[in-house]
Amino acid sequence: MTKNKSNLIKGTVVLTLAGLATRFIGFFYRIFLSNAMGAEIMGIYQLVFPIYMICFTIFASGIQTAISTLVANELGKKHYKNLQNVLKIGIIMSLSTAIVLTFLVSRYSNMIATNILREPGCASSLRILAYAFPFCGITACINGYYYGLKKAGVPATTQLLEQIIRVFFVYIVASYVGKGDIKITSELAVLGVVIGEIASQVYNLASLYCTSTPRELSHLAKSTQTSPHYKNEKITGRLFRMTVPLTANRLLISILHSVEAILIPNMLKKYGLSNSEALSIYGILNGMSMPFIMFPSAITNSLSVLLLPTISEAQSSSNDTMIKKTTAISIKYSMLIGILSAGIFVSFGQELGNIIFHNELAGSLLTTLAWLCPFLYITTTLSSIINGLGLAHLTFANSVVGMSFRILLILYLVPKQGMNGYLISLLISQLVITAFDGFIVIKRIKPPFDAADFILKPGIIVALSGYLLFRLYEYIAPAAGSLSIVLGCCFLICISFILLLGITKAVSLKDFK
Repeated sequence: MTKNKSNLIKGTVVLTLAGLATRFIGFFYRIFLSNAMGAEIMGIYQLVFPIYMICFTIFASGIQTAISTLVANELGKKHYKNLQNVLKIGIIMSLSTAIVLTFLVSRYSNMIATNILREPGCASSLRILAYAFPFCGITACINGYYYGLKKAGVPATTQLLEQIIRVFFVYIVASYVGKGDIKITSELAVLGVVIGEIASQVYNLASLYCTSTPRELSHLAKSTQTSPHYKNEKITGRLFRMTVPLTANRLLISILHSVEAILIPNMLKKYGLSNSEALSIYGILNGMSMPFIMFPSAITNSLSVLLLPTISEAQSSSNDTMIKKTTAISIKYSMLIGILSAGIFVSFGQELGNIIFHNELAGSLLTTLAWLCPFLYITTTLSSIINGLGLAHLTFANSVVGMSFRILLILYLVPKQGMNGYLISLLISQLVITAFDGFIVIKRIKPPFDAADFILKPGIIVALSGYLLFRLYEYIAPAAGSLSIVLGCCFLICISFILLLGITKAVSLKDFK
């Protein structure tokens, strides 16, 4: 096993464990918030995050990827003297942008809430959330630095720490300060995001001084006499040239996502629902069902984060064999995870929604959204591979086409069919994006692809296992209660994994040679 593959696998495992732990904690947090705020206030709370994502894209997303890619390139060329400067300049760029956005969002929160989100009750939450931007920017840059080094320990710990601090803060403070006031609880939940970002940033800064990685790189920089040292102006120029197109691309995509989020409750009102009903459905969708659907994506997200610098480094050294093998392995596991996740939610989605959130609509949405899992997870992996090849403009184009198509479908279908119209729009647009990304990867890399092992066999195994276990669940549910649903999901995962291990050779050692 090569060192690069070893780092990719280890990093993916570390980030996945942290991601799963974070999402596990987040589930209990979501249950607490849904009970404390109710579906309508949950919908208002969720409305502020499209604005947050737009701002994050501007001050952090593109810069983080640029830092990760540039650090990986310099590391591959053994230009150790430039690594620290890449991070420092990236932090300055991100922090200055974040401070400006903090001022603007805080200053014009009422206008944004009233004219853009169409919900004046969001203004106070926006003002609180704006103060997280500078801390979030620094954290994103440091994480990008470690991703470029393929050292996933610090970003993983940061992710977990931020979630733990946020949840404990909101749970404890809301219990004593909120005292059942759902408006105060909603604002405390937003304040928890700020507190969590501050804590994670403090940890990240401490890691730069206390961990061994920076000292090792400093020693390598001193001992490697041939390593060139670029001037700050050159590094700034390289970062700027990489950051601007990435940020512009992702900003447009974030805006499209935000337009989608704002359109959903408004189109539901045109369908005939009241403002309260529309916000409640939106809160159930984004606050309950979607986080459940995205839970298994902790694995594919971790893989994609480390895929980009790995592919980028392999390309800089013209290692086409490694690119092809890494791509094949990544696609294989993303498909297996997506098919298994779809089987779980199709089989037990309704029961999970009823038992965990005590909400039939949440369960119904889980069952319907389950069909998205394979396409959502594989798209994340494919996009990261394409970006690692330096073809970010293609993933951008694919995403814009898919999102624009989704928005047009939402405008047409939701006023006529309600929530079913949105679910149809989501599935069709995701199919379009996945198809385009898949075509690019196949054309550029031509990875080995066995449809029987990747799709057919896993699909049959998961479908049969899910059907049999659901029938067993129906038989034992009256006696075992809610424990039976947990056992059913665990058995489905175990049985499917064992069968996949034997039939599809999902963990074959030959993949890693």
